[in-house]
Amino acid sequence: MSELFNEVDEELRREQLKRLWDRYSLLIIVGAILIIAGVGGWRGYQYFEAKKAAEAGAAFNQASELSEQNKHAEAEAVFAKLATTAPAGYRTLARLRNAAEIATRDPQAAAKAYDEIAADRAVPAVDRDLAKVRAAGLLLETASYSDLLQRLEPATTADGTYRHTARELLALSAWRGGDATAARKWLELISTDAETPSSLRSRADVLQALLPPAAKS
Repeated sequence: MSELFNEVDEELRREQLKRLWDRYSLLIIVGAILIIAGVGGWRGYQYFEAKKAAEAGAAFNQASELSEQNKHAEAEAVFAKLATTAPAGYRTLARLRNAAEIATRDPQAAAKAYDEIAADRAVPAVDRDLAKVRAAGLLLETASYSDLLQRLEPATTADGTYRHTARELLALSAWRGGDATAARKWLELISTDAETPSSLRSRADVLQALLPPAAKS
């Protein structure tokens, strides 16, 4: 009897499966096709993105080699193209390198290019700070201390990646402008920051020695 019941149960299951298949077979087939197409599309996307990244990397290296060979106009052209066509990671690097190549022929134009990077919220904050510091370095001889302060002060905070360079540039700008008080402020931050590089600390000591004695209160 148990075998008979098992056979009946098996027959019922087959009938149920058949009815389900007859009712939903089209949906099942379409769903399977969509899954396969989705996986294939994602794989294809990954392949093309990897290919684009590899091509951008090769072009970036080529432009870097051109720059090292002092072929700045050619390097600038490659970096400029990558800045608009490369994947996001290479695009920001290319924009920074393109500005550096522009600096070899026109520092003011390069500072403007760096300013555009610094103002672009789509660019990571650390790269925006780098652009600010590089622009300020190009403008150190011509811009006022107040201008550089406005540019660099946000980058001088205790957690700023480029705070050491930003502080040094502000100290130099203040010294050039005859503002000894402001220069001492930045030199003090440099000297009291345990993470200040030794070479920068040495330069700060030299600049400190050039300042007039502080007025006694």
